[in-house]
Amino acid sequence: MDNTRSDEAKALNRMRAVTISREYGSGGGEIASRLARRLGWHLVDHEAVIRMAQDLGVSEEEAEAHDERTEGVLASFLRTVQGMEPSLYANAPEEAFTNMQDYHAAMRRILAAAIREGHVVIVGRGSQVALRERRDVLHARIVASTEQRVPYIMRREGVDEGTARKRISTKDHDRQRYLQANYNHEPADAHLYDLTINTDVLDLDAATDLIYVALHHKATRLTLPPEELGPGAGLTRYPASPEDFSQMSQPE
Repeated sequence: MDNTRSDEAKALNRMRAVTISREYGSGGGEIASRLARRLGWHLVDHEAVIRMAQDLGVSEEEAEAHDERTEGVLASFLRTVQGMEPSLYANAPEEAFTNMQDYHAAMRRILAAAIREGHVVIVGRGSQVALRERRDVLHARIVASTEQRVPYIMRREGVDEGTARKRISTKDHDRQRYLQANYNHEPADAHLYDLTINTDVLDLDAATDLIYVALHHKATRLTLPPEELGPGAGLTRYPASPEDFSQMSQPE
């Protein structure tokens, strides 16, 4: 490995996670999978939730009914990850998981434990809010127009147009309510993300490349003090005063 690639790898290793928020049918889940493979990181997505639920003897239908919905994931799912942080659930009674506030506090601790354990690409689950204070996490959102999402779902899921449109409406609504109810945020709030990518024209590999590049750049800025961050970092003042700008904006 040459020095450039070695430096890039060292920078990337300083980052702990990437979170991927996505509109249904925008290709966000596939992008997350490709990114995880490229980085060699663990993917935490819907299928992982289903697999862990099934390991506990919980049906796929039950897991589907709770995942990324207002009710939250099944309490039994929480116990599947106690191996990451056993002390979180030591001697915890069953009723400890029935209170939604306790549940979400536990989910936040699980997410924190996951990124302490190793590099992860997390799809949804409110991770863009739960981990937003961490500078070593990159947050990306994937969007696309309904006109592009419908054929994607028809092709990938083998359904007709009407079913595809219904699934878009239902899934987007569920994810919006989930974030509103549990984190008091809207998924479309641009301030939650380092970048938002529209896949109407960009293909999934290009979107994966953009996230990879952004991850590397964010990694190189981890040690900078706050005063050296932001859009004004390193810039001098404009040559004209604000008054001049107001005059320039007036129509002749």
